[in-house]
Amino acid sequence: MKSKLAVFASGNGSNFEAIAQACEDGRIDAEVVLCVTDKPGAYVTQRAKKFGVPVLEFRPKDYPSKAAFETMLVDALSDKEVDLICLAGYMRIVGEVLLSAYENRIINIHPALLPAFKGAHAIKDAFEYGVKVYGVTIHYVDSSLDGGKIISQAAVPYEGNDIDELESLIHAQEHILYPSTIQKLLK
Repeated sequence: MKSKLAVFASGNGSNFEAIAQACEDGRIDAEVVLCVTDKPGAYVTQRAKKFGVPVLEFRPKDYPSKAAFETMLVDALSDKEVDLICLAGYMRIVGEVLLSAYENRIINIHPALLPAFKGAHAIKDAFEYGVKVYGVTIHYVDSSLDGGKIISQAAVPYEGNDIDELESLIHAQEHILYPSTIQKLLK
């Protein structure tokens, strides 16, 4: 029986698509059973529809607390029998309710070589610092910001001065590393 994945995203969803495509073509022995977004109408919802993946859209402000919306999420994930949560541009810090329910079963992709350049603006921060080797990190999610145990990393050398070109190179590496890492975790 294939493992069941939920992918959480807040925006464009290119990593969602990379994961869904890898499941469809057999590079990941799993299926994406749910796309979760905290930004109703985000482009990731269109990508999910293209792959026939159900979408759960919610607005955190519609709930009295983080615990309340995470309880709703845990219920939805349980209904789908989700084995692994893959954060893919989900721009929220995961709280105790979700962490407890899915301990060591939530992973995240970060566009930097952690522990350097944590946070939401990693590419810009590294670019402004002037590093010559950028990268991608997949890590377990814990209660710290981008601080969970590292699972895999890939370097992206770049000495140019075009941040858009750099972002494209990093995203291309993400679309390779995330699916291969997920498959290794499922073995």
